[in-house]
Amino acid sequence: MSNQQLRCTIDNMAKPNLEALLSVALDLTTSLGAEDRYRRLLEAVRHVVPCDAACLMRYQDGVLVPLAAHGLAPEALGRTFCTKAHPRLDILCHAEAPVRFAPDTELPDPFDGLLASDATALAHVHACLGCPLRVEGTLIGLLTADARDPRAFEGVDAATLSWLGALAGAAVRTSQLIDALEHSAERLGLVADDLRRAAERERGASLLGTSPAMQRLRDEIALVGPSDLTVLITGETGVGKELVARAVHAASGRRGEPLLHVNCAALPESVAESELFGHVRGAFTGAEQSRPGKLEVADKGTLLLDEIGELPLSIQPKLLRALQEGEVQRVGADRSLRVDVRVVAATNRDIEREVAEGRFRADLFHRLNVYRLAVPPLRERRSDIPLLAGHFCDEARARLGVGPVRLTKAARELLAAGAWPGNVRELENTVFRMVLQASRGVPRGAPVVVKPAHLGVDVAAASEPAAREDDAEKATPAAAAAPLNEQVDAFQRGLIERAVAQHDGNWAAAARSLGMHRSNLHHLAKRLGLR
Repeated sequence: MSNQQLRCTIDNMAKPNLEALLSVALDLTTSLGAEDRYRRLLEAVRHVVPCDAACLMRYQDGVLVPLAAHGLAPEALGRTFCTKAHPRLDILCHAEAPVRFAPDTELPDPFDGLLASDATALAHVHACLGCPLRVEGTLIGLLTADARDPRAFEGVDAATLSWLGALAGAAVRTSQLIDALEHSAERLGLVADDLRRAAERERGASLLGTSPAMQRLRDEIALVGPSDLTVLITGETGVGKELVARAVHAASGRRGEPLLHVNCAALPESVAESELFGHVRGAFTGAEQSRPGKLEVADKGTLLLDEIGELPLSIQPKLLRALQEGEVQRVGADRSLRVDVRVVAATNRDIEREVAEGRFRADLFHRLNVYRLAVPPLRERRSDIPLLAGHFCDEARARLGVGPVRLTKAARELLAAGAWPGNVRELENTVFRMVLQASRGVPRGAPVVVKPAHLGVDVAAASEPAAREDDAEKATPAAAAAPLNEQVDAFQRGLIERAVAQHDGNWAAAARSLGMHRSNLHHLAKRLGLR
């Protein structure tokens, strides 16, 4: 259109029409949400086109999804329109300019029966037009208008419709870009939150140990890590399954993307679906805004489903579908999203027994159990205990702000002989507690010497047996000839007897001084023959 033609068009355009188009143009420069932008756009359409119904739709892969509507029944916004099933919409999608359909055309109207004012069918003869919305030659949507009066659109000139279509296309594109930026920012924010929490959990920890069991585990991780297969990590509580998952992620081609963590045991059934798959605004009470789920946020990265055996049965079919199809559907959404996520699952349960007893779906188990990594318990790699204890002593020194930490020989032997039902996590907590006890009264920066008495006995109460401990380290070969577990039992028995005696037979007070729960002290005393 030449400048002269443009000036003539503007001169001939009715003032209300010009003001309506101007309002659409101005909205492009304002900070509006998508819903408000679309609502104001349809208000402008009603000023320019005297219609009974208007609809703004987004186009994607042969399907049109309503974004906003005026004069249509509420259910219209919940539908999708395949262009191949609706000839009028198909014609509009292939058009380069606005199209007015003949009032008596035999082509069915896609909104027949969907008028808000009258849910009955549209009259066979009615006015209908549509504008393809194109940005840089690419179809992004349609704008349609219907009126019961077959002559309603005769006064609307083609140039005005072209302007309206161009501005509407720009408005939709602007909203899409804003939504994409907001979604990206939200995703990055959620990723940052997860990584921050992960850093707090990890605290620089890594897979430590030189035992044959740990070397075999490292070899398995090196094999499966780059493969992108789904991995199921099994092992007792506290063995370090999350560290194994991190090692798998670090060995994969996704190591540059986030590794997100979901603790399935901490997910109430009422929120588990939303946490994993996300939800749209208004999907349920309290859903004030749309939110992506962890599967969507972890796109291109890895998602650790910790304690997968605790996942509610009601959620398992949807997770299975997501793993099989690579698609997730937010709660309340009418369409699915493609995601590219590697899933690593972990559990301390006997998962085969859970399947046999009907508490876990067999099909989901087989989908997760593509490659299994069994993490050995600490009792099967006792040679790693001194190395782990030294690592935790160094961590304790940094976190507690104390001087160099040294374990005495007796303390090392005591730790090496422990049962450790809580595995590495229990060992870590015990070492931290011993270092804290040993640091009491030690000048800042001075060496902290950890002795067996610091396993749970107050330093003041331990001052008397300290000499005995030093003697134990210099024990004669005959005394040392006793099995290590018998020496440990004798040492624990002596500690308990002294603690109970110092508290006049009060076992609760003795348990507190030993840093133990009363029931645990009773069980230990019974095993040692003291009760």
